[in-house]
Order: sequence, then C-alpha cells, then structure tokens
Amino acid sequence: MDNSRTRPRVGHIQFLNCLPLYWGLARTGTLLDFELTKDTPEKLSERLVRGELDIGPVTLVEFLKNADDLVAFPDIAVGCDGPVMSCVIVSQVPLEELDGARVALGSTSRTSVRLAQLLLADRFGVRPEYYTCPPDLSLMMQEAEAAVLIGDAALRANLLDGPRFGLEVHDLGALWKEWTGLPFVFAVWAARREYLEREPAITRQVHQAFLDSRNLSLDEVGKVAEQAARWEEFDEQVLEQYFTTLDFRFGPAQLAAVTEFARRVGPTTGFPADVRVELLQPGSA
Repeated sequence: MDNSRTRPRVGHIQFLNCLPLYWGLARTGTLLDFELTKDTPEKLSERLVRGELDIGPVTLVEFLKNADDLVAFPDIAVGCDGPVMSCVIVSQVPLEELDGARVALGSTSRTSVRLAQLLLADRFGVRPEYYTCPPDLSLMMQEAEAAVLIGDAALRANLLDGPRFGLEVHDLGALWKEWTGLPFVFAVWAARREYLEREPAITRQVHQAFLDSRNLSLDEVGKVAEQAARWEEFDEQVLEQYFTTLDFRFGPAQLAAVTEFARRVGPTTGFPADVRVELLQPGSA
C-alpha cells in the first residue's frame, strides 16, 4: 500500500466476533498500513458517521440511517445464517410473558437492540418497558425481567452465566431465521463516500486487505482459536465453533436480509423502508 499519503483511519470492533477479520492483517503485514481505532460497534459507527474515521465497521441501523454518506464493502460483514451465539435475549421468564415487563438494553449496538424489539413486538406480541444500561448481566437481572446483550458479554451469558443461573437464553440470529428464513447482518464495513472519491485506490486496497485477512483467518481458524483462548475464558474448541458459526459474507442473500429488515423497521427507526444500499464497485487498486 502507498504510504506516501496519510494512512487511512480504520475502525476495529474490540469484540471476539471480529477477530477473524483482523487476525490475518498482522500475518499479511497490512496492519501497519492502517491507523487503527478500537472501540465498541456503537462508538465506531458514530465516529465513521462524524468523519473521524475513513473506513470501518458500522452497525446496520447506523449504516441505513446514513446510507447517502457511506458506501458498503461487498463480500464482508458480521452476520449469521441461523444462530449467532453472541447476540441474545436473556430472560427470567418466557418471551411471551414480557408484555409490560422491564427489559434492559445493553448499550453497545443499536442493530441488535432494534432486532430484539422487532422480534418481541411482531413475533411474540409483547410491548416491554425498555431502558438502556451498561452490558452487565448480573446488574441487569437485578432490575429487569430480561436483557439484550451482544458481543463477548452475550457469548458469556449464552455459554456460561445463563445456564449457571437457570436463565432462558434466546439467540437473535436463530429467532430471525426461524421467523423470516433469511440470514441476518449486524454490521457492514463501509467507507465514507467523500473518502472513496478522494482515495479510490486506497479504499479498494483496504477492502482487499480485509478480504485476505478474513480468508486467511478462516483457513487457519484453529490457530486463531488457539491464540485467542490464551487470553479468553472460553477454550479453543468453543472459540473455533463460534468463529465458524459467524457468517462474514455480504452477498445477495445478505442484501435480501438487509432489505427485509429495512422494510420492517425503517419508518420507525429513522430511514426509509426502501433505503438503497450502495456497494463498492470493482476498480483498479
């Protein structure tokens, strides 16, 4: 990559679910070509929208709200085609009994929150009382009947804390798949339109670097899981299962899922139901 100009400012979600998208960057040497910023999905989305990042992950809801200013990378996303393991509703009672109950919303992703609200309202027919708080399951369960969690906190609740304390754990990806028959996309990678117009070659090089990293990581997923397990509370078998359960594709099926999600929630979430998703087109790098 040509470093004669300022390095692209790129976001990095600091959750395990994105490790396979970044692990290979160090192996290929392209990590040094980026000015990398680590944060939660919500904060990275805000920084990309404000222009403090040039390229990065953005939650699906924030991407759709700001589709005029962003161009999505094809073939790469964080999603699922069935269970996702790390986006969940944890509940002390059956979901059908949450009408009027307090439900705590973890404050790290608007997309998972909106998906959970959609499922509870339209699939289970309940209207809980929602409030936002930090994603701490023990505190949530002291004040609420159910909680929405994502990322590492959700994975912990799904595999460890939920079963330990006799809580029901409902996988948002599985609930959506059962309901619609479609995969789901939680976050896409996108470039600011103005940056793409100014630096088209670098933008495409960053896109290709992430694709190469993702492919290398999935080819060597056992190594990724083994290294991650040194620092995490999950063993390498669990992490390998997790990394291969996640769906990092963004193709026609995922675009259909985005279209369906936008149709269902757009008018009440701040974007049109027929919002147009523009994808980065092939070009010389």
